[in-house]
Amino acid sequence: MGQARLQGQVALITGAGSGIGAATAHVFCQEGAAVFLVDANMQALTRTQQALLLAFPDAQVRCLQADVTDRALAQQAVDDCVAAFAGLDILVNNAAMRNYSPAAEATSQEWQAIVGVNLVGITHYCHAALPHLRQSGRGSIVNVSSCYAVKGRKGMALYDATKAAQLALSRSLACEEAVHGVRVNAVCPGSTLTDFHVGRAQQAGKSIEQLKTERKDSSLLGRWAAPEEIAWPILWLASAEASFITGTTLVVDGGLHIV
Repeated sequence: MGQARLQGQVALITGAGSGIGAATAHVFCQEGAAVFLVDANMQALTRTQQALLLAFPDAQVRCLQADVTDRALAQQAVDDCVAAFAGLDILVNNAAMRNYSPAAEATSQEWQAIVGVNLVGITHYCHAALPHLRQSGRGSIVNVSSCYAVKGRKGMALYDATKAAQLALSRSLACEEAVHGVRVNAVCPGSTLTDFHVGRAQQAGKSIEQLKTERKDSSLLGRWAAPEEIAWPILWLASAEASFITGTTLVVDGGLHIV
């Protein structure tokens, strides 16, 4: 068997307490990376860290509870990561918030809150991480957007607008950072069966089995994605296998965007 794809590399992942972020931490550890996990939910972070160490007893895992809107904590996360692991090679911006207000009814406060997390929060981590990613010689940023950044729908205008803005930011960063050897790409997941969706279903009195039947028409493949099915493309974009890819949007939605 060949060398693990991220052997000797260090990754910082936001929104790593559950869902796609936790799955990404799992595959990164599996491929040899040291991981620094950031999430606003300390209990979720602890569960993820324990699960990683159970699966990979030799894994190098550190955590910081932080809201991504806090620029000072973003700097602390990067500083702590570099202090623990002597560098930083990969940044995965996965943390996000949702809003279900129609665009015509959303308040200024709602817009400011979601932009603060989904867009400005990313810039905080890029600002703190980029000096180290440039030094790495193989630096990579993967921003986790949404298939609805490229496909319209009703009911989530604020979320989808910020996710589309992430794609523009990714392209601009790719143009600016190419000279420094840092690649920047975005992944656009479709319907993914994360803890968030399971929790909402349980609150509504639905079983996971019922939940699984509700997205049969939301992709050509007729099902939800498992979180690891999004984590694998993130892994690939972060790795040297994608060394000639930057400024790219990879849609991982079972074909939803072409329906």
